[in-house]
Amino acid sequence: MAQVGIVMGSDSDMPVMAKAAEILDRLGVSYEMSIISAHREPDEFFAYAKSAEEKGFQVIIAGAGMAAHLPGMCAAIFPMPVIGIPMHTTSLGGRDSLYSIVQMPAGIPVATVAINGGANAGLLAAKILATSDAALLQKLKDYSRDLKEQVQAKDKRLQETGYKNY
Repeated sequence: MAQVGIVMGSDSDMPVMAKAAEILDRLGVSYEMSIISAHREPDEFFAYAKSAEEKGFQVIIAGAGMAAHLPGMCAAIFPMPVIGIPMHTTSLGGRDSLYSIVQMPAGIPVATVAINGGANAGLLAAKILATSDAALLQKLKDYSRDLKEQVQAKDKRLQETGYKNY
């Protein structure tokens, strides 16, 4: 049974949403990924959002661009956390998506990551799940340690070679 639902409005969102899936794969978190348009197929969207809890989802990651109603509508129906990923758009650089997701009315919260922030959405979903999963919490601590070691290795290289040879 999948713990996280990953849903996007278009296959053009796949490169960003794949980053969330890659993080969840790395941490061993199960997920189900779907393409569903809240605007172009509302009946299918409502069925998805209404069945998400029954499917066992504990978090939904929803990515959308432009009017970006997918995350907010998921949050209106699904009773557990929803993480919205605003997609970069050619017309407004993703600000349209960001505002559509982050400016939710009182009572319908959507946790929102940066424009094209797929990896952080995956990490946030894992952190939510880790509040009741000690093994996952340890994996997150290990992930953070790995990030720290990567930065330290880069600085060591810089110190040894200088910026011109980096």
